[in-house]
Amino acid sequence: MAQHTDNEIVIAAPFERVWTMANDVESWPELFTEYAKVEVLKRDGDTVTFRLTMHPDEDGNQWSWVSQRTVDPITRTVRAHRVETGWFKYMHLFWEFEELPEGVRMRWVQDFEVKDGAPVTDEEMRDRINRNSATQMAHIKRVIEQG
Repeated sequence: MAQHTDNEIVIAAPFERVWTMANDVESWPELFTEYAKVEVLKRDGDTVTFRLTMHPDEDGNQWSWVSQRTVDPITRTVRAHRVETGWFKYMHLFWEFEELPEGVRMRWVQDFEVKDGAPVTDEEMRDRINRNSATQMAHIKRVIEQG
């Protein structure tokens, strides 16, 4: 069954720094704790297609997939999806950045379904994504605020 997550955090930093750092996919191994490697496969204007590789999990599996993301600096949003879906039937992502008096609200929305035979249910994946989003957002906040 289709699932939806919606997570946000406020980062006490100038908008341009938050926008630039969050959307620099090549630097994601330093910005996120979960990614070991990013390989840009193609750029076309504001759209980038890239391979993300995670650090090995406790069983030694090193998960990897191809995603495509398009930034829209006018609306201060990003739309992305997995090209190689892995255990997902589909994975659509929407990021939104809003300038506030206390900083920048960074919001991540994910809509997805897992495939039949996946090692987790849709609900379990939703819960994992919500937990991991909170962890990653907190880390990103620290990295960006520290400059």
